[in-house]
Amino acid sequence: MSDDKEPKKSSGRQTVRDKAVRVKTARGRKNSSTRWLQRQLNDPYVREAQRLGYKSRAAFKLKELDEQLGLIKKNTVAVDLGAAPGGWCQVLNEHKADHIVAIDLIEVTEVPNIEFIQMDFTDNDAPDKLIEMLNGKRPNLVLSDIAPNTTGHQKTDHLRTMALVEMAWDFALNTLADGGHFVAKVFQGGTGKELLDQMNPHFEKIKHVKPKASRKGSPETYLVALNFKSTV
Repeated sequence: MSDDKEPKKSSGRQTVRDKAVRVKTARGRKNSSTRWLQRQLNDPYVREAQRLGYKSRAAFKLKELDEQLGLIKKNTVAVDLGAAPGGWCQVLNEHKADHIVAIDLIEVTEVPNIEFIQMDFTDNDAPDKLIEMLNGKRPNLVLSDIAPNTTGHQKTDHLRTMALVEMAWDFALNTLADGGHFVAKVFQGGTGKELLDQMNPHFEKIKHVKPKASRKGSPETYLVALNFKSTV
């Protein structure tokens, strides 16, 4: 979510490629910051997110995953791990999800119809807090867009990412309703065999999907596990 291709007209997104915006390096601004700013200004998904009022371009990733796999149903109960700035919660609202519980270290603001807690999901108390917020309901959808701060060292970053995925999976295993789905961001290297071996008996299908809305060159992909079975 090639990855930076303009969105199609059928989804209400713009089809005319704007002239590329060039950003000059300002005094005191690092070259890397200039490159990031130029990439943002020339990203069609960023522009379209702004036009449609989405909190971030990430909304298009979830929209694309849902269009492909039918993840979100009306009256869905969903948990959004790593929710900030709130784009995925907005998409859940569009689909009239019944109950949305969200958590992030950064506050999510101006997104209606969600129960949000500002907290680190890796805190020992976080899973119990989320379960309490569910008010006895079992989620049909557990989403994790959590990513660690990267070091640039591929192996270290992969291990940190997988630790978060494993925590998200443990939460999903203990809370998902039968027939529910689990989605988690992973990076280059995909999901480890040991974790997949744990998950496989509990789902009808597990796959890795890279949305077109992911940036070109980004190592991110999404682990998608469909139709949960609580007993195996």
